[in-house]
Formats: sequence, C-alpha cells, structure tokens
Amino acid sequence: MRSNKRWVLIAPVAATALLATGCGAGSDDGGSAGSGTITVYNAQHESLTQAWADAFTKESGIKVVLRNGDDFEMANQIKQEGSASPADVFLTENSPAMTVVENAGLFADVEDATLDQVPPQYQPSTGKWVGIAARSTVFVYNTGKLTEAQLPASLMDLADDSWKGRWGASPAGADFQAIVSAMRELKGAAATQAWLAKMKTNAEPYKGNSAVLKAVNAGQLDGGVIYHYYWAGDQAKTKENSKNTKLHYFGNQDPGAFVSLSGGGVLKSSKHAAQAQQFLKFVTGKAGQQVLQTGTSYEYPVGSGVAANAALKPLSELGAPDIDEAKLNGPEVVDMMTEAGIL
Repeated sequence: MRSNKRWVLIAPVAATALLATGCGAGSDDGGSAGSGTITVYNAQHESLTQAWADAFTKESGIKVVLRNGDDFEMANQIKQEGSASPADVFLTENSPAMTVVENAGLFADVEDATLDQVPPQYQPSTGKWVGIAARSTVFVYNTGKLTEAQLPASLMDLADDSWKGRWGASPAGADFQAIVSAMRELKGAAATQAWLAKMKTNAEPYKGNSAVLKAVNAGQLDGGVIYHYYWAGDQAKTKENSKNTKLHYFGNQDPGAFVSLSGGGVLKSSKHAAQAQQFLKFVTGKAGQQVLQTGTSYEYPVGSGVAANAALKPLSELGAPDIDEAKLNGPEVVDMMTEAGIL
C-alpha cells in the first residue's frame, strides 16, 4: 500500500526546503520550462513513475518530486486542496480517479502536442487529461481445474450459480472498481447491481490482484478476475505464482475485455504549468512510452506508436469495448458495491 505521506525526491533538492514549504513544487523555476521543480501526485506504480521521472530529469533538467498514494486517495486529496494544491501533475493507475478531479474542475487542458501523441481511443473526449499507459482485464485460470471449453464466455457469466465459490477478485482495489465502472457504462446500472449481488455470493474476496493470482495458482480457486500485468510480471520472473495458470481474454467487446487507462493531467492551479505540460508530453512521447516497452511494469504503451513488450498480447487483438473513460463514475460504483455488501 502506498502512503500518501511519503515524498520521493527524484533529483537533488534540499529536503529542508520541502519541509519548510509544505509542498514539493517550490518556486525556483525562474520562469523557464527547462529548469525548476514540479510536484507529481502519483497513484501509478512507484517504480514506473520513478523511471519516467528519472528519464525526464536527465533529458530536461527539471526536477521531479513524487508524492505517492492510491487512486481515490490522491484524487480526493486534490479535491480537498482545491486551488491551493501543491500538485502540478496527477498520475493514476485507473481513469475513474481522473474523472473525480476533472469533474471538480481542477484540470487544465492538455496541450494539443501531447494529445496528438495519443490515439483518440486512449484519451477522454474532454481533453482534460490523457492516457499514459493501459492494462487489460483478464480471467486467470488454473489449467488443472478448467479446460478452455469450460471458460466463461463473458464476465457477466460469473453471476451464474454454477460459479459459486469458484472465482475470486479484489473488490476493494481501484483496479476492480474500474472494471465495474466499465460494466456499468456498457450494461447499465441495473444489470451491474444485479451482477454485484451475485458476486457477493459467488466470489471469494482477496486483497490485491497478486493474492488472487496466487490463490488460482495454488488451486484454491478455479479462476479470478485481474489485470494482465500481474501474471506477465510473475511469468517473467520465477513463475512461482503463475506456473499452473493461463490467461483467458474475453474479447468481443465484453465488459471483461475492458482496457483501463492510466491517466495523466496538469492541475489548473499549477505554478509550474509549462514544466508540468512538458512532463506529460515526455511521458506520452516516444522515450516515455519506451519505458513501458522495455521495463518491468508489463503495462501497455498507448502513445507515440510504441509497441508493447513482446511478451504481451497486442492491444489491437484484445477486442476491448469502446468506452469514453471520462464517463466512468468511480464514486457511484463504490456506492453500488457498498450496497451489494462487497465493500
């Protein structure tokens, strides 16, 4: 669990100065887009964003301070801080947290040069933030328990009584809540609420996608709903938590084929707007997206024509549903999951 109280300095800045100001941005930019410091509220994986920040600082000379937390934790903090927020940039794992900040009117427009680097399907219709990475919903299954013929054709099928006690998920995480947000957008609130009610009785809850993967691998579950990169990361290492499993891609524009965007946006209140926009352009540019291609995050690049890691199924083959991620309503889904007794 990330702590929203821990500050990570990517390039040298006096720690005493950070404590004295209460924020990381400072006012040392001298008005130049090629100098100074920006503060990033980061809900993406710390190692991934650190790699982006290191590369950006090396290229631009602009220092980056990371404040790390979880999606909705950071989004709600930005809302509370409002125009007084020390954040210059907000990065998330999943897009519903971006809409919380956007709906509060706290994002500046993303510069056209940055938007031009990312295909329309990987950015919201509003242009208030942009996709920086992507992850696919998958059904991981134990090959000793299920054959391909026995796999669910749709995510919606897991509400059938025949799946009771056989599958798991991590409902408290922002990852799964984003998947439910997509279901609500595709199938409607009533169908989603009914599905959640069946999930309450059918699914085993775990804390984290990695825990779901381990349980499936150990044969405690037949299958589970996770994001693809947890499996890919384990496969690239020892395979100790995935050797007995495979991934099932639902495809066919199913809710279970949902591709969730990690988002990036510049705060309207940023005192270092030029540098913040430069950072977002870097992340979505070729060098930033190659961090995804060659690194160990196993998330999908979405910008500048950079291909995914060769170990991943190409984005173009996933059969993902067409969703305007600016419409995904995280808070409403949390209410729905709470009503269903899942949270």
